[in-house]
Amino acid sequence: MAPRGGITAHDDDEDVEEHLLDTRSIRSTASSSKTLVRPPTYYGDGPFDAPSSDSSEEGDALLEDKESLDEEIPRTRSPGRAEDGLYVGGAPQSRKGPTRYLVIALASLVGLSAIIGIFASLSYSAKGSVYRAPGVKKITMDHVFNGTFSAETRDLHWVKEAGDGVFSVQEDGYIKLVDLKNNKTMTNLVNMLDVKRENGEPITDWADWQLSADMKYILVKTDYVKQWRHSSLGNYYIHDIDAGETQPLVGPNHPPTTAYAAWSPVGDIAYVDSGDLYLLQGSDLYNPIRVTYTGSPTVTNGVPDWVYEEEVYGGPSALWFSPTGDRLAFLSFNDTEVDIFRFEIFNPTDDNDAVIPYTQPTEVPYPKPGYSNPIVGAYVFDIANHVYAEEMPESVVLGETLHLLQWSPSLPADDQIIMEVAWVGIQSLIVKEVNRNADNGHVVFVDFSEGAPEGIVVRTLGKDGEEGDDGWIEQAQTVFPLPRDVLSTAAFQGSKNAYLDIVPTKEGYNHIALFPVADTAEPVWLTNGEWEVTSSIKGVGQNSKDEWVVYFEAANPMSTARNLYSVAIPSNLTSSAVPDITPLTYSEDAPLAEQEAYYSTSFSPEAGFYLLSYKGPGVPYQKVVHVGDEDFEYTLTTNDRLSNVTAEFETPTIIRGTIEIDGIELNYREIRPPRMDDSGRTKYAVLFNVYGGPGSQTVDLRFAGYDWHGYLACGLQYIVVAVDGRGTGFEGRGLRSVVKGDLGFWETQDQVAAARIWAGRNYVDPRRIGIWGWSYGGFMAGKVVEADAGIHSLAMSVAPVTSWRLYDSIYTERYMNTPELNPGGYVNASITDVEPFKKVDYLLAHGTGDDNVHFANSAHLLDMFVKGHVRDYAFRMFTDSDHAIRTRGAYRELHEFLTGFLLEKWGKGGRKRGW
Repeated sequence: MAPRGGITAHDDDEDVEEHLLDTRSIRSTASSSKTLVRPPTYYGDGPFDAPSSDSSEEGDALLEDKESLDEEIPRTRSPGRAEDGLYVGGAPQSRKGPTRYLVIALASLVGLSAIIGIFASLSYSAKGSVYRAPGVKKITMDHVFNGTFSAETRDLHWVKEAGDGVFSVQEDGYIKLVDLKNNKTMTNLVNMLDVKRENGEPITDWADWQLSADMKYILVKTDYVKQWRHSSLGNYYIHDIDAGETQPLVGPNHPPTTAYAAWSPVGDIAYVDSGDLYLLQGSDLYNPIRVTYTGSPTVTNGVPDWVYEEEVYGGPSALWFSPTGDRLAFLSFNDTEVDIFRFEIFNPTDDNDAVIPYTQPTEVPYPKPGYSNPIVGAYVFDIANHVYAEEMPESVVLGETLHLLQWSPSLPADDQIIMEVAWVGIQSLIVKEVNRNADNGHVVFVDFSEGAPEGIVVRTLGKDGEEGDDGWIEQAQTVFPLPRDVLSTAAFQGSKNAYLDIVPTKEGYNHIALFPVADTAEPVWLTNGEWEVTSSIKGVGQNSKDEWVVYFEAANPMSTARNLYSVAIPSNLTSSAVPDITPLTYSEDAPLAEQEAYYSTSFSPEAGFYLLSYKGPGVPYQKVVHVGDEDFEYTLTTNDRLSNVTAEFETPTIIRGTIEIDGIELNYREIRPPRMDDSGRTKYAVLFNVYGGPGSQTVDLRFAGYDWHGYLACGLQYIVVAVDGRGTGFEGRGLRSVVKGDLGFWETQDQVAAARIWAGRNYVDPRRIGIWGWSYGGFMAGKVVEADAGIHSLAMSVAPVTSWRLYDSIYTERYMNTPELNPGGYVNASITDVEPFKKVDYLLAHGTGDDNVHFANSAHLLDMFVKGHVRDYAFRMFTDSDHAIRTRGAYRELHEFLTGFLLEKWGKGGRKRGW
């Protein structure tokens, strides 16, 4: 298959239907559209660290703003090129005459009326309404990066050991427990200064802590050393709360060697040190049982290797205690045959001026498409029945107390990815495996009630199984075991191991399936419809009617929204009727505007309480909800400060809606400058912000407009647009699966077609249309340039993939299959034609310490630029920065680089037509 060249799209706007929404304020949202969802990615997000700006130097007053803008921007017929701060282009044309003077007079009258209206509105109030003039302060880069517009958020640490509805807070040097059931009373758990190192010095740098099941001990992590995106090393200490005594779990070692530690339900501690798994039993916290002896730089037990952490589990651990703590399941990762990727850290300090004469390379087993993957084994250690012996190697014997899980049919070890292990009963668990192409897999049931059994394949995944299409199997951990109290109800007839899972329906939408017994393949569907459940099960508990209900979040009633729902577990599990769902974040008869919101939740262990976090489109807030008690009130954050601050500043207008491309409705978000002139007399630059990766979502209802994109709209007077094209998430498998085997093709077509739509709008400057993105979005920006559609004049790629042969195997093969099966697809999905890069203004940036998308991707593109004589581009290398580009002030500097490039190529503001 030959590489694809130019992209064809709609050449005439008559074929493209636009569905615009209310443009009055930031609260404008899509009324009937479905949207696509972006998974949690940290690229470019998070808290900022930058100097604050002097508020006394904020911008001009509201009525002076238009004048100053007019003076800045010459009225040229065509956008010129910025050189030395001047615009080069056609000279402004002067058309003097009666018509002009008449228009000036009319404009003066309109302006005077506006001033009178503003003062009148300031002095007028009515019950339930507050009128005020729009904010006049200018958003600066300092405001974006110093936290001026950051929303306050708090995470609730539910303490299940203390009962349902109890959470912890850190206050006045104490860990305190707040009991919501008992009138919100607060009690001291531990004085943090009592937790001491072996030399008697208090531990002041707590990285994490956990409470034992009997609430007598606390496990504290300190000496934090970041490893990969989700993992870190640390030293752990066990503190006896009553006795006030502290002992180290291991060592301690400097640098630390312990990767993970966790309490069991009965007070044992499992921990991983130097790649091996150990167990401390509650009755003897001084003599560990060594469960494995294979730990090495290439073998880890109980914690994932790099690729499994990044692409499968999204967390630091791969071990799971059974509900009663009698058994411990874990995965062992053998990377011996995985090729090593090496990169230098040139300066391991926080000092930009440090000189390090010699450095040591960082080595990571990093599998790439077509090369060896880690070999993974699933084991169960029998804690209750192990025989302790003085000689540690004899105390744990494979086949007696340590069982390697096996089943038939199973995937070959070199073509197997174990994507989930979950206990679904006291003595039974579920294991999910998929192949490298993610189009075939099994759900395996293992029952230990009669010794060490062989697993049974109970469900088939993939094209010939539950998915039933040419797409991929989602690799997520979504199994939720039903509590024993639920199993004791008549509906389950004595079942010991029922569970819930998120499964695609025949129509291709992810919904909740109930498996009344764990060894069945036939589920009872609890939800259905043309919308999707967006997360794992949030909780199972009893509602005010004493019904057992399942709580979940969904992209419903539009795909850009996230609302909380409950659904009752049926009393008759043989009925084919799907129960009705109950919305919990809006009333049943609420107008659509109330349903257009974005929430996330965190439930207490028994689902009697939950933290409700409202994330948009308005200013975020958080509160705790008590199930069944409408009078209960517990507010965590209100963000009143943020509300007041945003009222002082200019506010961009945010429009959310849909466009139609190839008969498919796609979600978009348009961030417009304040008081934008959409009459066509002013032409604005448009910058598309793209991510576009499989299953992702950029366009949603979260609070927006005050990040860097908001600065571009308010400070530079640009329009910033995001469009979620084919391949993105939460619109069903039909929209997602089309990109399988052909990453970058359909997504590029949609981005080019969207740009063509905006180029035809009368308020858009068609010569100033660009695109930028990070990671997969950087890849997309490059593919749009390669498409050579003649619409984009500028593109910016940050940390892009440029060839999928250079990215990790589990992610890439999931969407592209192996290179052996799809050689032409890998060529098409890479950037191979650099000739079109001569026709646009292009920017490239990458961190040299990127362990995720390696710097080799940008180096490869730069090599192609040399061969193709592409010379007119901007490039920045950020020393030692990983994929987030934050090392030693790099994040702010990156955005200054992007901003400077935009100003150099496009200038500032809209271009006005002459009279």
